[in-house]
Amino acid sequence: MRDITLSAAVRQNLLTLQSTADLMSGVQNKLATGMKVNSALDNPNSFFTASGLNSRAGDLSTLLDDMGQSLQTIKAADKGIQTITDLVETAKAKANQALQTQSQYERKTYAAQYNALLEQIEDVAKDSSYKGKNLLAGDGNDLTTIFNEDATSKLTIEAVDYTDTALSTGLNLSDLAEGEGATSSLQLQGGKTVITLQDAGGSALNTSSTLSDSTLISTTQSLSFVNDTATNPAVLSGGVSSTASVQDLVDGLNAIAGVRAEFDNGTGELTIYSDEDFYIGGNGSATTSFAGTLVDATAFSSTTDALIDSGSFAVGDTLTLTDGNGYELGTFEVEADSTVDDLENFINDFNGVSANFDDGSGRITITSETDLSLTSDNTDFNSSGFTADTDGIVIEAISDSGFATDTNINRVIDRLNTSLSNLRSQASEFGTNLSTVEIRQDFTKTLINTLQEGAGLLTLADTNEEGANLLALQTRQQLASTSLSFASQADQTVLSLF
Repeated sequence: MRDITLSAAVRQNLLTLQSTADLMSGVQNKLATGMKVNSALDNPNSFFTASGLNSRAGDLSTLLDDMGQSLQTIKAADKGIQTITDLVETAKAKANQALQTQSQYERKTYAAQYNALLEQIEDVAKDSSYKGKNLLAGDGNDLTTIFNEDATSKLTIEAVDYTDTALSTGLNLSDLAEGEGATSSLQLQGGKTVITLQDAGGSALNTSSTLSDSTLISTTQSLSFVNDTATNPAVLSGGVSSTASVQDLVDGLNAIAGVRAEFDNGTGELTIYSDEDFYIGGNGSATTSFAGTLVDATAFSSTTDALIDSGSFAVGDTLTLTDGNGYELGTFEVEADSTVDDLENFINDFNGVSANFDDGSGRITITSETDLSLTSDNTDFNSSGFTADTDGIVIEAISDSGFATDTNINRVIDRLNTSLSNLRSQASEFGTNLSTVEIRQDFTKTLINTLQEGAGLLTLADTNEEGANLLALQTRQQLASTSLSFASQADQTVLSLF
């Protein structure tokens, strides 16, 4: 090629065409890539500055993803606190319901429901995690959110522990004692005998008659009340002389615990009921029975046995069931036809109380989930060994529920109010942290856009400008081609000489 000689004009036009082609190639590359700086060769300063800006934008984009995950973790904890707050408010409502009733059984029921709510609170706290991080689960769950690429700007959110409601650093709400009941029993036994008091003419005595008017008692005789259950029968306190009236005898018998006497003026029949073996002794003797008057007391053996066959019950007696708070469950009035079954059913009618009659021992076993007493307006009720039991049947529960007293309930309500205050404060703190992360997230998005925009200003091509450049270069190329053609024609004029 070096043996070929081109004229100066042709060579100049050829170089112009080559230069234009190079320029067109560069412009076409800028239009194709959209970049005016594609490598350090294009513009080292702009290229490396833009690379730094883009690298920082990339680092912040990674942190932006982490911020989004932190937001979700905080939101999960916030939803958990909202639910826990609702449950604590429900627990407070249960405490207020317990405060509005004096029934120990109802309070015991509310205590059990309260404990169930505390269990749900713990479950909600355990379930408030996001990707293994739980801000309501205490130690090891603190959340750190980094806002810049060198980790010098960050936010650390400390976790609280609500997975155990009893923690003093958490909700400070302990399970309540639900109470444990106890059992007692009532012995049902008795017997009766009937003595007919008549005068010598066969007429029935009345309550105002003198005892010696009876054919059974002489004018020199006195009567004693005798306990026949002892090995050596003992004379009980009291007694009457032959000069006393029939009413005096009736009153004396009724003064003995567990003994009841009724006299019929029409028939002269004296009916004696007793919870224990008992008889009337003659002339103050504990060994001489008056007219064979022995009351043989035996255990009731059937639910159909009449209650009034015992000295502990009389028609019109009122039995009352009361719990430890003095709350009256109900009353039962003894009638002439009231049976063991009626008494058993009365006790079984109430929640938390049950009765079971044993026909072998004649005992009614009463089980109560709370403190309970079964009393009667008859002082002979539940008497034993001729000793009156004015307290009746008393059941002291092994343990009371945590809502047993107003003081206990008010103490729980105070704790619930404190817990609600702490929950609202913690919710506010999480809300502030949530807003902080969201604000920093928005800022980071804006900063990334600014960095990318700045890098673009350094490296992005102006397509309008480059399009105009390409059009100008195409025009230049056409003109250079025409000029080259003219130069070649001038060289060809020598051919005309041949």
